[in-house]
Amino acid sequence: MFETVKYEIRNQVAWITLNRPNKLNAFTEQLNLELKEAIKNASKDLDVRCLVITGEGRSFCSGQDLEDIPQDLDYGEVLRSRYNPMVMELHKCEKPVIAAVNGVAAGAGMSLALACDFRLLSEKASFVEAFIHIGLVPDAGNLYYLPRLIGHAKALELAVLGEKITAKDAERFGLVTKVIPLEEWTEQVTAFAERLASMPTAAIGLIKKNLKSSWVSTLEEGLEKDAQAQRLAGLTADHKEGVKAFMEKRKPVFQGK
Repeated sequence: MFETVKYEIRNQVAWITLNRPNKLNAFTEQLNLELKEAIKNASKDLDVRCLVITGEGRSFCSGQDLEDIPQDLDYGEVLRSRYNPMVMELHKCEKPVIAAVNGVAAGAGMSLALACDFRLLSEKASFVEAFIHIGLVPDAGNLYYLPRLIGHAKALELAVLGEKITAKDAERFGLVTKVIPLEEWTEQVTAFAERLASMPTAAIGLIKKNLKSSWVSTLEEGLEKDAQAQRLAGLTADHKEGVKAFMEKRKPVFQGK
């Protein structure tokens, strides 16, 4: 189906793997497009309840492949036509999305990880705000997500200095959900993804939506959105199962419906 992305569904988890290992999974126009389509497919698929985005080989994503960008090309148009639609597809996804950062995530690769809901890092992984080293500005949503995760001052520091951020540092800064030992990588990422896939999918989508809108809502607007979301959640089969399981003193079995 894709050439630069591997796409596989296992146990209601869509595994989306950037597949240009010989180029450290650097972005090209084709990879931007195929990743966008893979996210869109997983978002629409009723059998998918969680997405994992990772990289083939030793890198998560090293950013833009500069060989794919002619020197006289308008960078703004590259973002508008390639990156922004990809990031917006990810932003619209109502299912939980995990960035399984198996190696370096630099430049737009770091932006991709920041745009996901959860970031699981291999102990050997790292982040690099590489843009400043070639006289550019962090893009693809980087400066939108980064200060929301770690605050304005630290975001400015990372973006301007462009220093390598180890997995330990990323954890200390609050950038990641969990750092995983190399020998436990596959097992722990799979367990985390399948745990999310077993949860009430509709409720997770509503939580994501209301958290995003909270940044631009008044308290009064937020309270009304709470009421609207809770009404919808209360109509789901998963809510009914949760209540029934509570009454029967057993673990609920959610179906994502």
